[in-house]
Amino acid sequence: MQIAVLNPDKAGLLSTVLETLLYGFSLLLFMATLYILLRGRPWSQVNRPMLAVACLLFILSTIHLGVDIDRLNKGLIVYRDIYPGGPIAWFGNPSQPSFVFKNAVYSFQTALGDGVVIYRCYKVWQSVWAIVFPCILWLGVAVTAAGSVYSCTLPSTDPTSIYAQQLGRWIKAFYSTTLACNLTATALLAIRLWMINNSVRKTRMGRGLTIPVLLIVMDAGMLYSMTLIAALVCFALESNGQYVVLDMVTPTISIAFYMVIVRVGVAQHDSSNGNTANTTLPRVPFSRSEHHGSSNQLKPMHVQIQVEEYTQDSGETGRRTPEKGENSRGHAV
Repeated sequence: MQIAVLNPDKAGLLSTVLETLLYGFSLLLFMATLYILLRGRPWSQVNRPMLAVACLLFILSTIHLGVDIDRLNKGLIVYRDIYPGGPIAWFGNPSQPSFVFKNAVYSFQTALGDGVVIYRCYKVWQSVWAIVFPCILWLGVAVTAAGSVYSCTLPSTDPTSIYAQQLGRWIKAFYSTTLACNLTATALLAIRLWMINNSVRKTRMGRGLTIPVLLIVMDAGMLYSMTLIAALVCFALESNGQYVVLDMVTPTISIAFYMVIVRVGVAQHDSSNGNTANTTLPRVPFSRSEHHGSSNQLKPMHVQIQVEEYTQDSGETGRRTPEKGENSRGHAV
């Protein structure tokens, strides 16, 4: 039984307003991300995959917001008096081409965001076996996303409801698989960081070498996961509040991606300026090391997260010398 707290037209208006606010925040984080990825580096050393993902997420968020603004114009102004059933029927019809298109944009952005979390998990574990289960879930995300978009275009016994039986099952499956994928990949990433922290703490002085990075990753993962849980609960209860949460998920995906790069970049900057004492901060390289020289030289290993330790000894702050396996800049090779 549908809980009619919000009519679809009111939910569409509220969701667009909230999405615009989140989009503005994501825009600021996007500019900060570009600054961190590009500052002081030649193009050959820029992490171009992460730069491409950041730009693509921003483009998708912009397209999604543009479609929602256009839907407001058509539903509340253009077709207000001529569409059968009025604005309520317009915003509640999942077969509207504009709704199908924005749902496709959201589905693609979700798959991209989940893929980035799995990629980070692989970079930390350095093992394909560690991401087998998350990859299976990611395939499930892709299949259910395609199924939900396709179901929107099919005839339905109730064309004014998104909770129709076939479409509703696809959407529930999509929410469930993307939530499971995100939680699993984030948990594996957190476990590995915790293992690294415990291993290094036994042989180094200082506090929690990777704890700051762990907290940043957990914050981003929980932000996205809580939004998905809210959307899944609203949809299961057949509440039109799911329209509001659904439009908020799109900029949230971008925010979760940007905040990891920005927060780690700020911590790295503070660490390099010597603003911390008797503490440890994460050091995450955002540039790609180029391999030059003969074939017998060691090739750089693209490690997503490295650690740089600062300790305080006799009132002076000193930097540890590079260990074997690191170069003078603190990058693993």
